[in-house]
Formats: sequence, structure tokens, C-alpha cells
Amino acid sequence: DIVEPALPAFLLPGNTLTIRLARPVEIEADGQTHRLRTHHQNLDQILAAANITLAPRDELFANNRQIAPPAADAAESLHRLLAQADQPAARPATLRLVVRRAVPVVLQDGANHVEFTSARDTVAQALHEQGISLFPEDVVTPAPETPLAAGMQIVIKRATPVTIQADSRTIRTRTQMQTVGQLLAEQGIPLMGQDFTRPAFDQPLAAGDSVEVVRVRETSEFAEEYITFETQWVPDPDMALDQREIQQKGATGVFKKRTRVHYENGHEVWRKLEDEWMDQEPNNQVIAYGTKITVRTADTPDGPIEYWRKISMRATAYSAATSGKDPDHPRYGITRSGLPAGKGIVAVDPKVIPLMTKLYVEDYGPALAGDTGGRILGKHIDLGFPEDEPLPTIFEWRDVYLLTPVPPADQIRYVLPNWPQK
Repeated sequence: DIVEPALPAFLLPGNTLTIRLARPVEIEADGQTHRLRTHHQNLDQILAAANITLAPRDELFANNRQIAPPAADAAESLHRLLAQADQPAARPATLRLVVRRAVPVVLQDGANHVEFTSARDTVAQALHEQGISLFPEDVVTPAPETPLAAGMQIVIKRATPVTIQADSRTIRTRTQMQTVGQLLAEQGIPLMGQDFTRPAFDQPLAAGDSVEVVRVRETSEFAEEYITFETQWVPDPDMALDQREIQQKGATGVFKKRTRVHYENGHEVWRKLEDEWMDQEPNNQVIAYGTKITVRTADTPDGPIEYWRKISMRATAYSAATSGKDPDHPRYGITRSGLPAGKGIVAVDPKVIPLMTKLYVEDYGPALAGDTGGRILGKHIDLGFPEDEPLPTIFEWRDVYLLTPVPPADQIRYVLPNWPQK
């Protein structure tokens, strides 16, 4: 650490003391851990203080981030890293450096013989670093997950590229197998009956070969066509509102066909329709729904109410602060109806409850359907609350009363959606 003026200096009136704390550094290299404190910001100076030098392909990690060459980029990366980690008026954060040494490796890839150095952890990583592509069927010795070691010899036995045409499919693959039969067994493609291959089953494989599987077969195909039934909604003036009754259950129709198909060499030669029949006639579903409206009264904590419909709805809570607009937005706190958000203004799906409908909500009180919302769909009601009060957590089903007067018939949705559901 550096103190200015120096520690032995006498204090004088008006003195300014400056303290610069050294940065702790831990360096892991060559199986050893070096610890020091330094004011250096340059990597070369920090490593030199620990008598550590880097070879051309060695890798350096600072606080688990790789510091890439060239030196200018490394210095810039280090400055950014140290600036993010440091806090004002505190000892600089510990810098942890890890040196990963590159080791010599010999690669035999078919006829190609290559020698290189790498600091990667495994054989697979070293090959990837060298830009060497491997196919899943290639055999690498030692295995790809083997830790890289100095002087290691890596051998790649390349798989043979072949194409298989079988069962109306074209499979391009690579294999270590020697014959056509071994290849098909590897791919799980069996030969049955009079099936055969081109080239022959025992023919040796060569790079670029195309193996064709010839199928000889006849089949009977059965097909079903489903005829969906329609649903008819029938109003019933004698049935109470929101009541339904299935007067006739629907049934899906089924039309069936049987066809004889002849294949040769994997290709369809001919097909013949042998039979077709209506297995089941479709039957439409008929549902009656009530349109009879009865005005009722109910006693509430807020006094008696007169209503013509009661709907069980999933209730949530919102305020101007949770409506998705910033406070400086010109329509902050303004609902769809133009009224200010707050207690008594609720958001609804206008396809279920028309805007400006007077309501009474269980455990909430009188309300006006004055707002909508992108997520307020079906039987979902969002209860408004003042912005200056804690917003209650509500996620429950409550009875919602639609108050008189009864709207015109063309403004009533007699069949309500089935969502959300309890």
C-alpha cells in the first residue's frame, strides 16, 4: 500500500493524506498458486512480478473470463474487468489469473499428419480449436472426452459416406461397416420376403455408394373420414337465463374405405378401391338455452339491490399504478370509458358485460363497468382500487350482480363463454 506523505513524515496543519491500496492478485500457473499485491494495471507487469511468461498459444483467464490476444485487446479487457469489480473507497477487488499452458499434440487424420499445440481441456475441444469437423460415425482415439496431455497422438478413423434409399426415404449417413448387409443391420432396415438390394447384400462398401432397398409387397389400406356434427343453439323463452339443456347429443359420422395397393421396388404401381361404406351417420347436437329474465332483489351490506342476472366471475385487483402506463403518460389513470381509475370502476370483457353497466360485486360493493383490458376475457372481472392505498391480493371467484334496468334483448349475451373455469 502507498501512503503520501510517507509514514515517517511529520503531520502539519492542513495536510492531505492520500492512501492507495494495492490490489490482491492470485495467479494459478504450472501447478502453483502465486499471491501478491500490486499497483500494476498491465498484464505483462503483473505476470512478470510472479516470474511467469506466456507461450504463443497459452491462454490466460482473469476472474473466469478469457483475456484474448493481442496485448492491446487484453489490456482493454482487463481495464473493463477491474473497473466493474472495484468499489470506491475500498481495497481493489482480488484479481484471479489462471494460466492454461498449451501442450504439443500429434494428429493422424487418414493420410494427413498434423502436429500442433493446444491449451484446451479435452481431445474434442482441441480438434474443434483446429477447425476439424467430426461426424458422429467417425471414430476418434483416444475418446473425445479424454483430457488432453502433452505428446498425445490422436487418430481419426473416418466413416464411409453412403446413401440408402429405402421405404420412400433417402438416408445419407456415414458408417464403419464393411458390407451392404452390415450397413442395413446397423440402420435397422430389414429385408423381408422377396426384398433385395442394389448392390448385392454381400457387396463391400465404398465411399459414395448408393444402396437401394427394393420392396415387393401388396397391402390393403383402410381409411376413415370423420364427418363432424354441428351444434344448434335454440333459445327457450320458458327456461331461466344462464340455464342450458342438451336436447339431442351430437355424434360424429364415419365414412370408411378399403383399397388394395400394389408396390414394386418401393414404388406404387397400382391401387384399386375394393369397398366403401358409411359406417356411422353424423347426428347434430341441439342445445337449448334460457332467455327468461327474472328481476330479483338481494340484501347486501350496502343495502338492498335489484338485479336481473348473477354471474360467478374470477376476480382480480388493479389500480392506475398497475395498468401498464407510466405516470407521465397523458392517459395515466384514465379508463376505457374516460372515467378515472379507482374504487368502483371495474374492468370487464365488453362482450360479456357491456361498458357502463351498473354492477354489484360480492365483498367489493357497487361498481361500474368502465374499463377493459387485454387479459380481461370472458368471465373475468378486474376490481379497481385507489392508487394511494395498498393493492389487495385477489384471485378468487365472486358473484357479480347486473343491476336493473334490464338492457334491450339485442344487447344481452345469452350464452356466456365457458372461460375462465373454476
